[in-house]
Amino acid sequence: MTTTITTETQTAATRTETKSPATGIVVGASRIVISFLFGFHGLQGFGFFGGIDGQGGGVPFGSFPGWWGSVFELAGAVLLLVGLASRPAAILLSGVMAYAYFTVHAPMGLLPLQNMGEPAAVYSWIFLLFAAIGPGRFALDTLIKRRSR
Repeated sequence: MTTTITTETQTAATRTETKSPATGIVVGASRIVISFLFGFHGLQGFGFFGGIDGQGGGVPFGSFPGWWGSVFELAGAVLLLVGLASRPAAILLSGVMAYAYFTVHAPMGLLPLQNMGEPAAVYSWIFLLFAAIGPGRFALDTLIKRRSR
């Protein structure tokens, strides 16, 4: 009969992550900056900041996927910015940007440099990263979690 004893040392040795005190700060600051910038992308769909055509034009109200994509982008960016429901918001945004890449950009060429889809691809992966690692510091999710303890 074999007995397996798992100690805290063995568990710690098998972890692949190493967190320094600055990790939460860097993740939180990155989340804030990226979601702030992405919010402007969502606002463009409504005609702000030059709009979708550079002339101030927005997507028609209620149209799919353009108008709804802008709604998801803006709402998700605000949730991620304040750090509320960060992981679900990040998953939603990752999916929105993956959808945008494959339906808008990929038909124009194979590679992101050929189809101008680099921002969509990068945003999709960054949001997936935030979904996996969490919001970091300065997030309402973190504050709520601390208060419930």
